[in-house]
Amino acid sequence: MRAGFRFQAPGARPSFFKAFFIAFALAIIGALTACHSSHIDVAVENRTGAAIRLLEVDYPSASFGADSLAADATFHYRIKVDGSGPVKVQFTPADGRHAQLEGPALAERQEGTLEVLLLPGGKAEFHPRLSRDR
Repeated sequence: MRAGFRFQAPGARPSFFKAFFIAFALAIIGALTACHSSHIDVAVENRTGAAIRLLEVDYPSASFGADSLAADATFHYRIKVDGSGPVKVQFTPADGRHAQLEGPALAERQEGTLEVLLLPGGKAEFHPRLSRDR
């Protein structure tokens, strides 16, 4: 008999296959029950007709922004909402007047998209397409 050779009874499977099968089954179960992270894709579009400065978007638990946004440019950002509350947008248009606006309320476990259109005169439109994550 050679060294390292183990006799195995007919019909018995090596422990490697058993371990592989268990790992594979656990991976499938994990994939089927995995946690889903809700997020909202936000697009801020500058339709003011000129570049804007100091863009800031506040939402429950965090904020994001840009130093400037060119005319007709769009700024994309993905957020995860912790808590609940309104979206607030502030920016400085070409005329130098600070604009501060409040949008729709967001809540935890919402997902989808939010389009923010910045308009002349320091105005904005908010177009949410949101649903609750199950």
